[in-house]
Amino acid sequence: MMKIKNFQHTRKSKISGVQKMQSVFKDAKNLRFLSMKVKKLSIIGAGSWGTTLAILLGEKGYNVSLWTRREETAKEINTKKENKQYLKDIKIPNTVIATHSIEDAVKDSNVVVFAVPSSFLREVAKLFSEVINKDTIVIHTVKGIEESTGKFMSEVLKEELTKGVNIAVLSGPNHAEEVANKLPTATVIASENENISRILCKVFVTPYFKPYPHHDVIGVEICSVVKNTVAIAIGICDGLKLGDNAKASILTLGLTEMSIIAKHFGAKKATCYGLAGVGDLITTCYSHHSRNRFVGEMLAKEKTIEQIKKEMHGMIAEGIKNTKTIYELCKKKGMETPLISQTYKVLYEDMNLREAIEQLLDMV
Repeated sequence: MMKIKNFQHTRKSKISGVQKMQSVFKDAKNLRFLSMKVKKLSIIGAGSWGTTLAILLGEKGYNVSLWTRREETAKEINTKKENKQYLKDIKIPNTVIATHSIEDAVKDSNVVVFAVPSSFLREVAKLFSEVINKDTIVIHTVKGIEESTGKFMSEVLKEELTKGVNIAVLSGPNHAEEVANKLPTATVIASENENISRILCKVFVTPYFKPYPHHDVIGVEICSVVKNTVAIAIGICDGLKLGDNAKASILTLGLTEMSIIAKHFGAKKATCYGLAGVGDLITTCYSHHSRNRFVGEMLAKEKTIEQIKKEMHGMIAEGIKNTKTIYELCKKKGMETPLISQTYKVLYEDMNLREAIEQLLDMV
């Protein structure tokens, strides 16, 4: 009996020792992050949001590499200091250098920002997987879900980048056009490591751009996906001229479904009622900058998806593909989400728009 007790005591001591060592390593890692001096950042993706963040950081005095797939875009940014396709009439500071080279894009950077559409994230992450090390802080701004797998963006990055790399997400009511014009904006930066989210908030904060630290990564990502589908439904209401009362009812239903999905994945309900949830939901559903709301409005004017895409001039509305993916995910998981279902039927099964909205109003 004594031997058993001694064995258990020894085993507990060993476990305790391992836990202490893990704690020491964790503390050392956190200390390294806290003492980190960010001098250069890399933005992967020179669309409207990627370019806006590059400008914001460049104007703060950081050296910024802005990676773009197209060599001609890099040349335009470096010679004319503008990105006409995505941010017309907004000047880019000299501290921002665009590049087409993968190696040059992340050289000497300890923070890398992925700002590409969800459909390209895995492919782009693979391109950079060999040049991003585990000490790099990676943050993404992608408001989408992977179509082929139903995985959220942080999951995709964890699969493709170096094991152990720290990943954060920046999301909230943030239209690039308004941030580029220095209009007051709040957002969240979520990371499972509180120190990283706080460091990044200090990096990105300006008098007009206020990021707040958050810890619910999956919750923030869920909100960023669902709000796009809700915005398409709201756009349909606008196109059919159904009025503010109907839109408020649809938005309420959308918020409920956002909470249902968040709960299923173990996210915090409070996240849905913060900047990343209801904040982004309101902005996306009511702003004239909203691409997803625009899609719904154009559908109500009897335009096809292909016609709508052409009118967007290279801009991407994540909600078109993501509605299908989130619908299939909810169906597979047995979640009742009528707004997502009806929007899916409108987009992919030619359901009558007015009938779809009327049925939703019966469910509120």
